[in-house]
Amino acid sequence: MKLSGRVAIVTGGAIGIGRAMTEALAEEGAGVVIADLCGADQTAEELKKKGINAVGLKVDVTSEEDTARMADEVLRVFGRIDILVNNAGIFTSLVPGPFEKITVAEWRKVMDVNLMGLFLCSRAVIAAMRQQKYGRIINLSSGVPFKGVPYLLHYVTSKGGVIGFTRALAKEVGSDNVLVNAIAPGYTLSDGALQNEAQMKYLREASIKGRTLARDMHPQDLVGAVKFFAGPESGFITGQTLVVDGGSFFH
Repeated sequence: MKLSGRVAIVTGGAIGIGRAMTEALAEEGAGVVIADLCGADQTAEELKKKGINAVGLKVDVTSEEDTARMADEVLRVFGRIDILVNNAGIFTSLVPGPFEKITVAEWRKVMDVNLMGLFLCSRAVIAAMRQQKYGRIINLSSGVPFKGVPYLLHYVTSKGGVIGFTRALAKEVGSDNVLVNAIAPGYTLSDGALQNEAQMKYLREASIKGRTLARDMHPQDLVGAVKFFAGPESGFITGQTLVVDGGSFFH
């Protein structure tokens, strides 16, 4: 129970990787807030039945109003914000293809969710973290910017931006004991990925072949990393990106 008394927000926490991370933080004693466009309340109710102190909030991470309301509501209910996991992102709905076929609208949508979302959510919680002189911001990047994976240029670009965001923000807020780190997963068989036939065909087998640990990756494979960055063991680590991909890329 290393996170007893702490409060964690997980964006995109209703399903898949986000839900696995939410449950992992709760297992360590944290109160958890599921911030998602769909299913947040239902997931919170399911977790409450397991004895977890959970709250669900409908939040669009690209909305300045929604993210500000999210922070206000968490402070109203719990009185503090200790951990923000910026997990919400667009990936599992994308179909791999040549970059010249990507529309401007699709490019902007990916950038808005995958980068603007980090900015707005982090900005919404930072005042509370600075005031209490404690905070952990954990951003979900990806292994793809390290490898330059083709046919997903908007996604790869956005996740490369997450790494730059992590490093720069860490420098800005470190004096207030707010640590900012990133996790870079490999191709993970989340709920959404399993429903995207094009991605499964293009990415699954290639990902397994490229790994030192040659097997599928599942959301549970990421919970150790999020618990580490959220917990006391990482208290002198900031601005870092931890690749969790079964040894596909050594970083």
